[in-house]
Amino acid sequence: MGGVENRTARIAVDRARQVLEVEAAAIHDLVDRIDGSFTAAVETIAGCGGRVFTSGIGKSGIICQKIASTLSSTGTPAMFMHPVEAIHGDLGMLLHGDAMIVLSSSGETEELLRLVPVVKRIGAPLIGIVGRPDSSVARECDIVLDVSIREEACPLGLAPTASTTAALAMGDALAMALIERRGFSAEQFAERHPGGNLGKRFLRVSELMHGGDRLPRVSVDATVQDAIFEMTSKGFGATSVVTAEGKLAGIVTDGDLRRLLATDPADPLGIKVVAVMTARPLTIDGDELAASALEVMERRHVTSLLVVDGDDRPAGLLHIHDLWRTQLF
Repeated sequence: MGGVENRTARIAVDRARQVLEVEAAAIHDLVDRIDGSFTAAVETIAGCGGRVFTSGIGKSGIICQKIASTLSSTGTPAMFMHPVEAIHGDLGMLLHGDAMIVLSSSGETEELLRLVPVVKRIGAPLIGIVGRPDSSVARECDIVLDVSIREEACPLGLAPTASTTAALAMGDALAMALIERRGFSAEQFAERHPGGNLGKRFLRVSELMHGGDRLPRVSVDATVQDAIFEMTSKGFGATSVVTAEGKLAGIVTDGDLRRLLATDPADPLGIKVVAVMTARPLTIDGDELAASALEVMERRHVTSLLVVDGDDRPAGLLHIHDLWRTQLF
């Protein structure tokens, strides 16, 4: 039994490696095909005033859905249109100013051949990602991207494998080139992914800080007793100290109070906060990334940062627990 099992395992490993080698070769072959047609496709999509529709059937349709999703998340509004549904009414979504990408390995997909003449009559630019650049679908397109392959990775030569991989890679190449073309930023990418870790990476301090009535604040005339009351009522181990004009004068922390008590004063509660506060404390702007705030806290060994506005007025307080609650750090 052991010999049979080992032989079966070797066959599986050999097949897996062959699949990966064939698909890697299919992608590598695309490199030399990035030419004027590719740049024309990028410029056409970038200049499109509307949306980009992708269309294909079967496995190609699934790849089209992924291409549309990648385009949408990287600054190019796109959506998948099933070719059968398109010729039964969904083409009403396509308007002048939109563009369409059609995908066909054979280039002879009947449903696409019925679709493309209507797209051309609407006046939408038509980009074909095809496995045969001399095919019927290719001849109907304004721009053709050649994703032909030498062989499929399927041992039967039937299941779309290397062909779909090549088409997917070409779609990714388009999307990434459009990122560069549009100057699409990481912050814009995060805006389209607010629910996941990608969005959390770009949280701003202002989104996490405690502002308004939640901000602990005492005046420069306050006593240590006032500061303790404010820190306790707001639930923080620190309070800002502000001038009569509302500008930041300093911060009083638990550490400042402990150091005061260590001196054994006669009336610690009656001492003015200006005598124990830390003047010119560490601050941060509300537009800074939360990740930057965490880096400052860890480097300077503090647990709270005051957030100030452009007039040096306290706008909020950020505690390290607020950052930990994001479950990103």
